Amino acid sequence: MAHSPGPSPDMVIERLRSLKNPKNIEGMARFGISAKNTLGISIPILRSMAKEIGKDHALALSLWRSGIHEARILSSLMDDPRLVTERQMDDWAGDFDSWDVCDQVCMNLFSKTPYAIKKAKEWSVREEEFVKRASFALIAGLSLGGSKTTDAELVSFLQIIESASADERNFVKKAVNWALRQIGKRNKALNRKALASARRIQRLDSRSARWIANDAIRELESEAVRRKIAMKS
Repeated sequence: MAHSPGPSPDMVIERLRSLKNPKNIEGMARFGISAKNTLGISIPILRSMAKEIGKDHALALSLWRSGIHEARILSSLMDDPRLVTERQMDDWAGDFDSWDVCDQVCMNLFSKTPYAIKKAKEWSVREEEFVKRASFALIAGLSLGGSKTTDAELVSFLQIIESASADERNFVKKAVNWALRQIGKRNKALNRKALASARRIQRLDSRSARWIANDAIRELESEAVRRKIAMKS
């Protein structure tokens, strides 16, 4: 039986445009999300569309090239991580212009590729704000429960986190903090190491570093996190 071809990029883009929600665009702008080429479609709707379409690497590449905010998030949901190349990761990271697209692509797709650890280390020293943020969004993704990343690999990221903690740019410092907290929530041993890292960061002469450290310590020492970690051990 012949396999029916998936939708064309034009068909998907037409459908996305039909779902445009101007009110949502206003709301997104208040959260610092770029309103450029944005349609205001919620993530649950995009997830549902991706499920309906299925994995399609070629279509994902075409949708990315459209430059449409939601088409790019949809690309990250339907691309096949096994077919993603390092070149694609570098190209897409260079296109990031909004924190939510950066985070969605890193969590949904890039963290599942064989190059995730390599790129997290490479991008951590890049100057562009969203490429650097992508490094730490990747680390956060690699720290999640379902990830096969080892404790030793996650510990190797702590030095990167410490080195970047004096970056005062909002989108970088929030991602550095996110990465540190996610590592510290993985298990008891990593919680101890992340807290030690946070205390070193706390001593740096930087407002950004102090904010990152204080916020991470508050969460990683909280009763809720302690209980969650105890249940894992």
